[in-house]
Amino acid sequence: MIINCKSTYKYLLSGISLVILLVMMQQSSNAAEKNHKFYISLTQKDTAAPALANKIRRDTTIKDTTVKKDTLNPAGKDSTIKVIDTFDVKLSKDSLEGPIEYSATDSMVLDIPGKKLYLYNEATIKYKDIDLKAGKAELDQQSQVLTATFLKDTSGKKLGRPVFVQGENNLTSDTIIYNSKTQKGLTIGSNSVQGELYVHSEKSKKVSKDVFYAKNNVFTTCNYDEPHFAFRAKKVKFISKKLAVSGFTRPEFEGVPLPIGLPWGIYPLTQGRHSGLLPPQFTVNEQFGLGLEGLGYYKVLNDNVDFTVRSDIYSYGGWRLYLTPSYRKRYRYNGGINLNIVNTKIAFKGDPDYTNQKNFSFSWFHNVDSKARPGTTFSANVNFATSKYNQYIASNPFQAFNNSMNSSISYSKRWEGKPFFLTVTANHSQNTNTKLVSVSLPDIGFTMSTIYPFQPKEYAGAKKWYYSLGFGYNGSFRSQVNFYDTAFSMRQLIDTFQWGASHQFPIQLSLPPVGPFQISPSVSFEQKWYAQQFIRNWNAVTGKVDTTINKGFYTSEQMSFGIGISTAMFGKKQFGKNSKIQAIRHVIRPTIGLSYKPDLAGKDWYQTKVTKTGEAFRFSKYDGSIFGSYSEGKFGGVSFGLDNNLEMKVKNKKDTGDNAVKKVSLIDGFGFTTGYNLMADSFQLSTFSLYARSNLFQKINITAGATLDPYEQDSTGRRINKYVWKDKPSIGRFIGGNIAVSTSFKSKAKDANKEKQNQEATKQFNDTRGAQSLDEQYRELEMVRSNPAEFADFNIPWSLNLSYSLSLSRTFKSDYSGYTTNLNQSMTFNGDFNLTTKWKVGLNGVYDILGSKMQFLTGFISRDLHCWQMSINVTPIGYNRSFSITINPKSGILRDLRINRSRYFYGQ
Repeated sequence: MIINCKSTYKYLLSGISLVILLVMMQQSSNAAEKNHKFYISLTQKDTAAPALANKIRRDTTIKDTTVKKDTLNPAGKDSTIKVIDTFDVKLSKDSLEGPIEYSATDSMVLDIPGKKLYLYNEATIKYKDIDLKAGKAELDQQSQVLTATFLKDTSGKKLGRPVFVQGENNLTSDTIIYNSKTQKGLTIGSNSVQGELYVHSEKSKKVSKDVFYAKNNVFTTCNYDEPHFAFRAKKVKFISKKLAVSGFTRPEFEGVPLPIGLPWGIYPLTQGRHSGLLPPQFTVNEQFGLGLEGLGYYKVLNDNVDFTVRSDIYSYGGWRLYLTPSYRKRYRYNGGINLNIVNTKIAFKGDPDYTNQKNFSFSWFHNVDSKARPGTTFSANVNFATSKYNQYIASNPFQAFNNSMNSSISYSKRWEGKPFFLTVTANHSQNTNTKLVSVSLPDIGFTMSTIYPFQPKEYAGAKKWYYSLGFGYNGSFRSQVNFYDTAFSMRQLIDTFQWGASHQFPIQLSLPPVGPFQISPSVSFEQKWYAQQFIRNWNAVTGKVDTTINKGFYTSEQMSFGIGISTAMFGKKQFGKNSKIQAIRHVIRPTIGLSYKPDLAGKDWYQTKVTKTGEAFRFSKYDGSIFGSYSEGKFGGVSFGLDNNLEMKVKNKKDTGDNAVKKVSLIDGFGFTTGYNLMADSFQLSTFSLYARSNLFQKINITAGATLDPYEQDSTGRRINKYVWKDKPSIGRFIGGNIAVSTSFKSKAKDANKEKQNQEATKQFNDTRGAQSLDEQYRELEMVRSNPAEFADFNIPWSLNLSYSLSLSRTFKSDYSGYTTNLNQSMTFNGDFNLTTKWKVGLNGVYDILGSKMQFLTGFISRDLHCWQMSINVTPIGYNRSFSITINPKSGILRDLRINRSRYFYGQ
């Protein structure tokens, strides 16, 4: 019987299909004895039929005899009512376990005697967790075997190759045979993706949900139909998301087999962390000899703790050992330790260049989730190393220029509902050039934020002026020791140990504005505690200044009174409506302060002869102390300040919407500060401090500062009480300053969608970085900085970053004979550009303008080979010079399969 359907009879056909399916389920069906087939033309996906079939199945497969109580009958009488399902249909044992959703664009054939369903052209079947798409599909209800294959067009081209999806398993084949009951199957000419591997198999057999075997396999990380490289294996066993095990495996490139192979192979497919060996990388170093770098083992102890052990071994006898345990507890804390021990041997014994250095470095970080203990924080970032450690890291040329290290361990607590805040820190600073190490332990700070004791919680009427009278407290205690890492001793710690404390009691009054003026009076009292006095005395015998340190407990105080007045003035210049520049806006913020400071610290200052000619200087007894000394002398005068801001509005003629007018900042800030002491007998005018900052056109960042002295100086550089503008037109003598200019340019991304994906991936990486181990973070940063060619972004055709810095300062000479001027000037650059769509070249370096020479220069060349990449990194100028060329697959699963050639050289 043939039924031709039109779309207007869609629901009628759904009902007919359901009746037919229902008849197929009955083993006693009379139709089973007849040889009938139903042909139904399908033009739409039939989803109503399965839903209705479910309803009928629920209604007809349960024979329900229920006993209920009739609450309306009086007590003592039989009130039970029997309810019997009168529509009782027995199901066949080979009935399907769930509903089927199916569709096809051509036709559907129901073979009632054979209990089979055929779908033609773009067939789709959804059954439980199985999703199948194919040119042709056949479902055998009796054996529950699903068969799918392709169709051919008139030219013999394959159409609709079956795509089988179950859970996270995805398979494309020429033929698929699958048993939904046993979850076993057979495929012919299949392609699948296992993690980062693309697997092509002549035949594969699925024996369970997660395990299948394959014959005559080609697997690769290249996503081309004809991959650039691959591995061929006759037999392979795949365990989904765990591993793949193969027999004899041989590689091939561009379809050409290589005369080498592996007797067997294990390929991890596990996502996440798992223990295993870390393969080394072969290297050649002129000073160290031949070497293997990175050989080690990674061990996962449990979900919270793991550790990494790595080593570098060289033929001249040198070695390095890296121990990196890490720990984490979700929503609580995470951290890690990195201990590096280095035994450096350059050349052999007896060689003139023979060097043997033993160094180490230690780092520890710890972070606590802010939600773990609200109001309390704890963090640690510790970095310590011997002075020569950075000089012998060949793989990172930047590290040799890092001559300072800092550490901090901090704990803080804020009391909820109270104005108190406590911080306890331990700090460390180290200079690898001078080899001086400073340790501050502990460093305690206690703060009471401003309280207003005269302000009631609730009040009516106008606010009284004394309601705004506030009191606060800031206290600090610190102890410190200094030592040289090459001459460490307990006696040195005792001799250099010092401590100090600082107490500040600010009193402020917030008054309401008086017209356009804001008036802020203030009173402050400070006291500092010292553990020693530093006294200088002239020694007539040696002709030098001797120093004496007096241990004890000493105090010094300072008090100040002041009132500040500030306001803002606005100016605006409008242009024509058709002008590109619509307006320019200028804001001036002047400040004036009146203050008085008595000479409470005058007793702490003294005068001493410092040269044979009789020149003398005034010094404080507390020079070199932790919190420094107060200035001497009374101050009663005026302080001035002026800040400027300049903006303009620019019209975009091509845009008529809301963004047609854009605000552009020309000068973010420009101004000066100075003061005049009415109570001083000389040098009444303070130095002028000038500053400027701007981000021109959102491209050029400029920061500058300068200090001008209004007084002249003598031949030794000392100030004399004479204004510089008396003899020549000048506003001051330049004694120090700095300027920094930086800018960044890059072209538009060739693929905007890809650039957006990269930005999202970077953001996701930064968000999840806290879960990484310390070894992973350290190695990623080191890898990116040391091998920029391996991380080239071909989607950005070119980029350029420039920065310039200049600083000038005057420091007192160690022999007290005058001042010396220090000038530093350098320029840093880095950039890259695409020679072609597959070649990228980059350079970055530092140029010393004063010395007229390059301090550091490194370059790279990168070649995109689709699934592989080639990178060349060269450092021709620097303390560590190096050259390396690497060819490796892009896939992370094969990152250790690389061809590398490296050379390192030490010294300038």
